[in-house]
Amino acid sequence: MRQIVLKIHSRCNLSCDYCYVYESVDQSWRAQPTTMSAATLERIAQRIDEHARDHDLRDLRVVLHGGEPLLAGHDGIEAALRAIRDAFPPTRFAMQTNGILIDERFLAIFHKYGVSVGVSVDGGPAATDRHRRYANGRGSYDRIAAGIALLMRPEHAAVYGGLLCTIDVDNDPDEVFDGLLAFRPPQVDLLLPHGNWTNPPPGIPAAEPAAGQDRPIPYAEWLIRVFDRWYEHRPVETNTRIRLFESIMARLFGLPSATESIGGESPGVITVETDGSYEQSDALKTTTAGGPATGLGVAGQRFDDVLDHLATAAPYRLSAACRACPVVKVCGGGLRAHRYAAGTGFDNPSVFCADLLALINHIGGRVRADLEQPAVVSQ
Repeated sequence: MRQIVLKIHSRCNLSCDYCYVYESVDQSWRAQPTTMSAATLERIAQRIDEHARDHDLRDLRVVLHGGEPLLAGHDGIEAALRAIRDAFPPTRFAMQTNGILIDERFLAIFHKYGVSVGVSVDGGPAATDRHRRYANGRGSYDRIAAGIALLMRPEHAAVYGGLLCTIDVDNDPDEVFDGLLAFRPPQVDLLLPHGNWTNPPPGIPAAEPAAGQDRPIPYAEWLIRVFDRWYEHRPVETNTRIRLFESIMARLFGLPSATESIGGESPGVITVETDGSYEQSDALKTTTAGGPATGLGVAGQRFDDVLDHLATAAPYRLSAACRACPVVKVCGGGLRAHRYAAGTGFDNPSVFCADLLALINHIGGRVRADLEQPAVVSQ
């Protein structure tokens, strides 16, 4: 096991219309306890200690997630971090939050436990408030920006992990990139909106599953705009890393990817819900009711048990079209949830196949052209 995604709180203080937890086919969150109990946290800590001993682990990453994890409160967050750190001191902590509740007390806790904090924001005010709103329809940008402003202070650089932006092709890519850069993030994750062949993402027409060379590529066109600007102007304009682009470049050279959406997936990441049940990736909530469920939990099963289950009950086999594709070693078939179609399951290319192909070919062309340039030697 490489990473645990810990659902410390199952509810959220926003009502984003594209949320894969609350606005998807799977509505299992409704039956989850609001907050992870102390007893469940203690059992998780015991499972981590058990797994670390069995496999002589030197490293493990735990991501506090939700819902909105900061709704667990200062004491709840610190209790979770303390229990896991006591069980396995080398644990590296991260958190994904909407940033609204960040305050000085939370920042002190983040520093104490070395938590790398990522904040979800979609660019500037207009782009962010298009989707990231409160239940009453009011935009959230101002509150999110205030939380990020605290992280941006020099004394908090050690815990400022970066930003996560969900792509909306109706938002201008340059304006979005400018909005993100205004927060001086060390890293940005550009996230394709979750969709599949049965429920296609915005901008991609419904169709039968197929390799997508002849399909529209709105997401590739959007991402290529950002890539060209980022690639051409580093480090003059920004030192910000963009994980999607760096992962594609790494895979072009046979190196590991840093994101599950590129390079193929394998068991090694486990999600633990607030009731202690083990689940697969949250992205599978967009496929079927109970899509991420394993039927296993911390009370009765070890981490090895759930990893064995994922390797056998949920194989990561690629479709024939993917296996025959010239860029499969780079994209790995894309995110597994994006390959889903009612009737054929995951035995399909990604619904973003055409976009991934165009983006990878563009990035590969830029990189190869630079490598073929003769070295310039100053006299």
